[in-house]
Amino acid sequence: MAIARRLRWYLKKEGIEYEVLPHPHSRSSLESALEAHVPPNLFAKPVLLEDERGYVMAIVQASRRIDLDTLCRQLHRDLELASEPEIGDLFGDCDAGAMPPVGEAYRIPVVYDDALKMLPEVYFEAGDHEDVIHVRGPDYLRLLSGSLHGEFSEAL
Repeated sequence: MAIARRLRWYLKKEGIEYEVLPHPHSRSSLESALEAHVPPNLFAKPVLLEDERGYVMAIVQASRRIDLDTLCRQLHRDLELASEPEIGDLFGDCDAGAMPPVGEAYRIPVVYDDALKMLPEVYFEAGDHEDVIHVRGPDYLRLLSGSLHGEFSEAL
């Protein structure tokens, strides 16, 4: 697949320069980072959450996990993990479990962990389990501009 169609379109529309890095097949963001020889703290990992108000994509480093209670308090919402079928419907151009952490490309609101603001470069899933996108940190933050952010992650 190389890169999800919608992601490619969105990166082009936003004028973001990127590099596609192939790697051996992986099953998670953390594994993708390791297979691509990328430090997990430079790898952005999305988690799709939902409640009665709709979906939210929460993004943290692959070396961390979401503290869901903290995030729910910060957003004043009662979020839970979205189901695999729902994720498949929303990210139809991506392999299951390989959605890119660029919610705006899929019209999904984003909240990202503040630790992502400090990264000089960012890597993330391209939409399959064998390719990673590499962008400059400031360019990734441009993709997240207008999104909510806060401190809601903890070390794995």
